[in-house]
Amino acid sequence: MVAAGSTEYMGQRRWFILAIFVCLFTFSCGRELKVEHKHVDNHATAYNHTLATILVEYASAVYMSDLTQLFTWTCPRCSGLTAGFEIIELLVDVEHCLQDLNAVVIAFRGTQEHSIQNWIEDLYWKQLDIDYPGMADAMVHHGFYSAYHNTTIRPGVLNAVESARKYYGDLNIMVTGHSMGGAMAAFCGLDLVVNTEAKNVQVMTFGQPRVGNAAFASYYSQLVPNTIRVTNEHDIVPHLPPYYRYFPQKTYHHFSREVWVHNIGVGSLVYEVEEVCDGSGEDPTCSRSVAGNSITDHLVYFGVELMCETWRSCGIVMDSLAKEYGKMDVKGNIAFSRDSILRMKTDTNIGGDQM
Repeated sequence: MVAAGSTEYMGQRRWFILAIFVCLFTFSCGRELKVEHKHVDNHATAYNHTLATILVEYASAVYMSDLTQLFTWTCPRCSGLTAGFEIIELLVDVEHCLQDLNAVVIAFRGTQEHSIQNWIEDLYWKQLDIDYPGMADAMVHHGFYSAYHNTTIRPGVLNAVESARKYYGDLNIMVTGHSMGGAMAAFCGLDLVVNTEAKNVQVMTFGQPRVGNAAFASYYSQLVPNTIRVTNEHDIVPHLPPYYRYFPQKTYHHFSREVWVHNIGVGSLVYEVEEVCDGSGEDPTCSRSVAGNSITDHLVYFGVELMCETWRSCGIVMDSLAKEYGKMDVKGNIAFSRDSILRMKTDTNIGGDQM
């Protein structure tokens, strides 16, 4: 689903939103390899708590399956800090369960499995098995790479960004996602910088797994320095696929910069800390300092639920009114033009003052 719109952020500043809602099916001893960071502006990776709490609400909203509610931005999670969002363009790719909203914030929905435990168990065995194009020694897992590059998602994103530029000019771009959606957000941010020469790309993910080796992490950090990976308490997913410090050529490696959200204190004196970690991507004093053994910590960030209401394969719900204003191809993919969405709002006044 591709849509464009605006929302209030930090006062009266306006933001246009592009979100990609993705339902995925889970598809020798040595020294520790250090990641080099050349010409990286430390100020570019400054962590903004307010921005994190806004983006996590978008990452949560994209898990909703009722297309009509998303179309009109009236879903149960389409309020709070995201209130005032306005849909401009909408495209639903049923074959790959793609849903995206056209504008500056690109939000990827994570894995939707019958059992999240099964998906997490699969992460233990994912191997670095393909070279990332154009980056010497950089390796990633083909499943992570293909989820973004080898589906209808990538052309949908690039077309939506181009449409946003035509309507609103050269806008800043923020890319976000939770879980597997975070991995896809990373590939998307890198793609936009390398292949479209997009300026001012910022990536912020929540509970993202590792996606590549140390060489890939080094390239990524240099090309997309304005990146934050938020991790939560004992969330298991950021610990996967495993990191083996004594097998530097074979192991996965996170890129920087991590912000570890965790509680400290004793007894009733407990408070939440958002710890900005070092630039290595694998700071041993942050989330790596604790056992990554919690699924619960993976599903709630900043008090916001990041999951569907029910675990299932991709499900899209849409009423006859929304269908009337869209076009469906032979595969069941649904497209709404900017004009058709505005016409629907004019004809029905859906959303009322919320729009």
